[in-house]
Amino acid sequence: MQDSTPTTPGATVLGYPRIGRRRELKKAVEGFWAGRLDGAALDETAAAVRRDALDTMSAAELDSVPVNTFSWYDQVLDTCVLVGAVPERHLAVSGDHALAGFDAARYFAMARGTADVTPMEMTKWFDTNYHYIVPEIGPETAFALHADKPLTEYSEASASGLSARPVVVGPYTFLTLAKPADGVDDAFDPLSRLDDLVEIYAQLLGELHAAGVEWVQIDEPAAVRELAPEQVTLLRGVYDRLGAVADRPKILVATYFAAPVEALPALAETPVEGFALDLVRGFDADDVSGIDLSTKTLLLGAVNGRNVWRNDLSATLASLQAWKDVSASASISTSCSLLHVPYDVAVETGLEPRLAETLAFAVQKLDEVVALDTAFTTGEQGAAFTDSDHAVAGHDQVPGLVDQAVRDRLAAVAAGDRDREPQDERDTAQAAELGLPALPTTTIGSFPQTTELRTARADLRRGTIDAAAYEKVMKDEVREVVALQEKLGLDVLVHGEPERNDMVQYFAEQLSGYAFTELAWVQSYGSRCVRPPILFGDISRPTPMTVAWSAFAQSLTDKPMKGMLTGPVTMLAWSFVREDQPRSVTSDQVALALRDEVHDLEAAGIRIIQVDEPALRETLPIRRSEQAEYLTWSVDSFRLATAGVAVGTQIHTHLCYSEFGEIIDAIDGLNADVTSIEAARSRMELLGDVAAHGFSGGLGPGVYDIHSPRVPGEHEVDELIAAALESLPATALWVNPDCGLKTRGYAEVEPALEHLVAATHRVRSRLG
Repeated sequence: MQDSTPTTPGATVLGYPRIGRRRELKKAVEGFWAGRLDGAALDETAAAVRRDALDTMSAAELDSVPVNTFSWYDQVLDTCVLVGAVPERHLAVSGDHALAGFDAARYFAMARGTADVTPMEMTKWFDTNYHYIVPEIGPETAFALHADKPLTEYSEASASGLSARPVVVGPYTFLTLAKPADGVDDAFDPLSRLDDLVEIYAQLLGELHAAGVEWVQIDEPAAVRELAPEQVTLLRGVYDRLGAVADRPKILVATYFAAPVEALPALAETPVEGFALDLVRGFDADDVSGIDLSTKTLLLGAVNGRNVWRNDLSATLASLQAWKDVSASASISTSCSLLHVPYDVAVETGLEPRLAETLAFAVQKLDEVVALDTAFTTGEQGAAFTDSDHAVAGHDQVPGLVDQAVRDRLAAVAAGDRDREPQDERDTAQAAELGLPALPTTTIGSFPQTTELRTARADLRRGTIDAAAYEKVMKDEVREVVALQEKLGLDVLVHGEPERNDMVQYFAEQLSGYAFTELAWVQSYGSRCVRPPILFGDISRPTPMTVAWSAFAQSLTDKPMKGMLTGPVTMLAWSFVREDQPRSVTSDQVALALRDEVHDLEAAGIRIIQVDEPALRETLPIRRSEQAEYLTWSVDSFRLATAGVAVGTQIHTHLCYSEFGEIIDAIDGLNADVTSIEAARSRMELLGDVAAHGFSGGLGPGVYDIHSPRVPGEHEVDELIAAALESLPATALWVNPDCGLKTRGYAEVEPALEHLVAATHRVRSRLG
């Protein structure tokens, strides 16, 4: 690490993981929420996580490090605080602790709500599995700068002699991701406040300059979308204005997840000094040949910040050579923040050694950045290149990579294998088979994962209980869950999924072609962390995965029991996926394995089978020109997994936080009989798309937001059902929570479901 501040960012990364190597921040935040930890202890843990990140990046000898990439919950929520965009309903919430100068109770109320105040909406960050808090902006939003957090984190790093670069979400992206505030007409465009917001960023630049900051990184991932000319004009205006600030740091505009095709030519003509470009999912040097970047500093994102495969350093270096003619000042970085990958592959001692050689987590990616930058700028190739060449040469020898039987089966798939009978025939047969009332009530699948369940799972891993004892604990829980649902009066039941650790990992552990880690956690949202499995080889299903559990649950009730599976697209989206073959091929391999499970569930007497695809929308490519191909293969994979069942067997699916209108044709094309979607936080606003478009199957828009500890009242649920009926016929409407209930406690779930069922009965009575 250089001791003095460099004139360019040099070799660096765009962001770093922030949950702690052993999820220390998650545990501290949840302890603070529960009252087990005071504010001082929370601050101490947060500072330790930031310190570890700085120490690790410094030890890797990066030329500069990003700061203000830490968050207690979410970087977009932090930006709301930074610019004063706090919804009015949260202003009255206060506590006795501050997070970098902002009230902690108010901050977490914005994210999670309270018993009396609803949270802000949450949705997926572009095409990743990370969730951000959606800003709420109106004509009266009073922007005001609160720069304590970036200034504090910059001070922490610079006090240690590190060259630090504060990172903030850009004003254009922030407003593009926003929604109209409560009480504001839906036609209001938050981007109409862009000029006002840019003035806050101009003030921020002044404060950063006064603190000694030389470079500031302003993230504008929204600039990679296909922008209309008027949008390009808006974006250019932002950086013409910020570039004109008299006393400011140098500006590095960072774009990622795709190429800023329309934006970059305009941005190149503004006074900003540098750009960070994603070379993994974005530009080649030829693509920018007509743009004058000769006077700009470039960060070339040549190391993948979103996947865990080791970089082929020799091949990457060869592809980088053409960039030397683009700019006289270019260095190497990650393609995006390393927020999306785990900390360190070196601690994963349980991985097959030849597979482990092909992997790189955040710590290893730091070394790849430095090795590539050294070779790019000086021509010197060290031992890292030798190790990389060795790993590349050994990739084909990884055990389990190829299964010829799987490939032969996929090659034999015919077009008809993806088709079912017409919807009207299925509706008639399923009505006779299932005998459900109007507005059927159900849940999405999981019930709370209690301490007893988690303890039993841990005891089984440690060997302190045997499989029989573990199975008894799980079956006892299934009995209680089924009995609870019958008491509540739900119409379609689930077994509660007590045996499942995660909706992807549980299935991956029973499929060939997957590998698993112990500590490779990444942040999904807030304190929610996931440990994505590694999909490295051809996929098959050696034995049934869920049939015994579903059949056992069905034996406990006369009501229909749903079988619960995770769909092929989500199995890919929430895994780290192989890159040596098209994703469409890998998805179809998973679909064939699931098809076997669907047929076995049906044979066991399960007449409702839910195949969840919560990731369908999030995996949609950002650039519209690439979306049609994705939607074709993703829909085809779902249909391959679910086709072939009897006409009376009902297929359900579930989607999370989807901008429903963007892909409504594809969702309809899944050919599911019933689709449940998250809608409670947005209060059914997405159903306007359904009314305008039409929808062939049943639809269950969520009426209970399970991502908040709030228990919705019966009247609130009644209002949401009534709102749904304004867009849907009663014959098509199902009533259910937004998502699975595993992260909630029974003290919240029972009254919420009681209110859900009671409200449904009230609406049924009104309908006659």
